[in-house]
Amino acid sequence: MVLEKLGTSLKNTLSKIAKAMFVDETLINELIKDLQRALLQADVNVKLVFDLSQKIKDRALKEQTPHGLTKKEHLINIVYESLVVFLGGEKNELALSDKKPNKIVLVGLFGSGKTTQAGKLAKYFTKRGRRVALVGLDVYRPAAMEQLAQVGKTANVPVFIKKGEKDPVKIYKEFESEYKNFDVLIIDTAGRDALSADLIAELKQVHDAAKPDESLLIISADIGQAAQAQAKAFHDAGAITGVIVTKMDGTAKGGGALTACSVTGAPVKFIGVGEKIDDLEQFNPKGFVGRLLGMGDLEALLEKAKDAISEEEAKDLQSKLLKGEFNLIDLAQQMEAMSKMGPLAKVMEMIPGMGQIQMPKDALQVQEGKLKKWKHAMNSMTKAELEDPEVIDANRIERIAKGSGIGTGEIRDLLKQYRQSKKLVKMLKGAGSPEKLMKKLGGKAKGLKF
Repeated sequence: MVLEKLGTSLKNTLSKIAKAMFVDETLINELIKDLQRALLQADVNVKLVFDLSQKIKDRALKEQTPHGLTKKEHLINIVYESLVVFLGGEKNELALSDKKPNKIVLVGLFGSGKTTQAGKLAKYFTKRGRRVALVGLDVYRPAAMEQLAQVGKTANVPVFIKKGEKDPVKIYKEFESEYKNFDVLIIDTAGRDALSADLIAELKQVHDAAKPDESLLIISADIGQAAQAQAKAFHDAGAITGVIVTKMDGTAKGGGALTACSVTGAPVKFIGVGEKIDDLEQFNPKGFVGRLLGMGDLEALLEKAKDAISEEEAKDLQSKLLKGEFNLIDLAQQMEAMSKMGPLAKVMEMIPGMGQIQMPKDALQVQEGKLKKWKHAMNSMTKAELEDPEVIDANRIERIAKGSGIGTGEIRDLLKQYRQSKKLVKMLKGAGSPEKLMKKLGGKAKGLKF
């Protein structure tokens, strides 16, 4: 999980509120101390931490509890709302339109990962139906053009580069007639060891030539609070409209980097949450804080689900569910969608309530291992067995086990999972409204074990 230690600390703090007999000033002071400790350990600036904690304390002591909420619920809500504002408030969307092309310039210092992020952004937009191209304008770093070409190949998008040319503006203009064929143009620029006068001048030349819709600063989360100086310097130079914070999954300093950017007036628009080309998320403070507090992030979950299963497949599955139909092919489709959504640990933290469950990491890894084995087992089944698993008896289990190299116990586990899923599908059949569904589940859900 991104900022796992911070998330664990914050959940423990909320748990303390939930277990308290009543809300008083003593509890609020304990909450403030726990919150300060957690944020300081995540490398958040001391002054920012104390400003935030004072605001939370003032609200907790002075605000009347709204109708319909308990004092505990109101206190938790104050913590949630304050952290959301602390990290930037509302989600900052990219300023993309229907014109061709939308241009995004990536800027940053040496080693910030601009070229890698160019590939991740390209993948992000292609998954959303946009035609994307990359343009390489880093004329100083050795092998920069080669790296961008490789990144483009991984993202399966065209790359415009010209080796040997030392003028980035000339490179940009050489391919200008081809840019109209694309929805999004991602422009990779050169970096420096620091934001120097010559870098500012070069970026201005590139901006004057490209007239980008967005100019995004790439910052690595492991620099922590030092991100503030970088973001402010680039922002003051008029060079950026937003920030991408990378390596959020691999450092405890991510809290420092996120908050440092938010106070400069340069909003964080994306965060890098892993090394794979798909590991880029649009930064949504509400969802991010929701995950940290164990409240989930439904918007991000639905976004991942869209990437994992097509609208047509979803409608087909919905139609079967409403009819009460379900077989191993449907289960396989669900499993395939789950595997595309990423590691189970990441998916679970997006589901409201699931982030509160202290499920051991090895248990989640076992579940992922089971999914892989079950897919192998299904590949060794006949079409008739997949369509009607009830025909699979002990002899056929032995045959499937030999054919797939999977133990008979694993095959039985798969069939057990299928029957439990089918039982749920039958309960869903004809439920109609959510109220009817809840009544059905209320009486029968106890018998289901997932």
